[in-house]
Amino acid sequence: MDWHTRYLQQAGWTRDLRVYLFAKADAQSARRILEVGCGTGALLATIASSATLHGVDIDPHALAQCRVNAANAILTRGDGLALPYSNGSFDLVFCHYFLLWVNEPLQAVREMKRVTRPGGHVLALAEPDYFSRVDAPDELKPLGAWQVESLKRQGADPGFGARLAETFFEAGIKLEETGPIQPVEKEADVDALEMEWAVIESDLAGMVEEEEIQKMRSLDTQARKSGERVLRVPTYFAWGRV
Repeated sequence: MDWHTRYLQQAGWTRDLRVYLFAKADAQSARRILEVGCGTGALLATIASSATLHGVDIDPHALAQCRVNAANAILTRGDGLALPYSNGSFDLVFCHYFLLWVNEPLQAVREMKRVTRPGGHVLALAEPDYFSRVDAPDELKPLGAWQVESLKRQGADPGFGARLAETFFEAGIKLEETGPIQPVEKEADVDALEMEWAVIESDLAGMVEEEEIQKMRSLDTQARKSGERVLRVPTYFAWGRV
């Protein structure tokens, strides 16, 4: 599984939102920007700012890739629940598809707030709510249920997105704007669909019989060809000020 390609795909889904929110958060005037859970650098590499860019991640393999993909960023291995930075170190701190993967998201957001200077900005750019996932036609609904169960087994909180705004509030961050991301028409090209199915097969391996997975893949293909396929995972953002 090529996770950097997957992260680039996810970055494409939120590109317009990032342009909007980074403008609102005055990223152009920021001196220091931090991405928490920077992964392989799919987002850090896209930031157009004169600020010093920083990234933190707990995975050394992802950081090794990030050093290549976002060569200008200062990278640190660290835990999002105890960020290795002093109070008020950054003008802008953000994350992307991150909080659902930590076992204490409120603590992670409190840490993001702690390392942001007074008056600075905290952004959570994309947190999904898989509990509200919509699949059509009905024959494909088991696929959604399987992926929810798989995320739980991997240690994620599939429904965290619905609690994102509440978490910012509990962390003491002044919410400026929050809500669902406008649905993005997912790419219909062969490579994009292959990536989607690579993720599904990786998630479900060892949990669902291969025959059942391939049955769902066939149904998915048929539904897309007939124009009946609906797949929607409500995904939320939050922008706040410290």
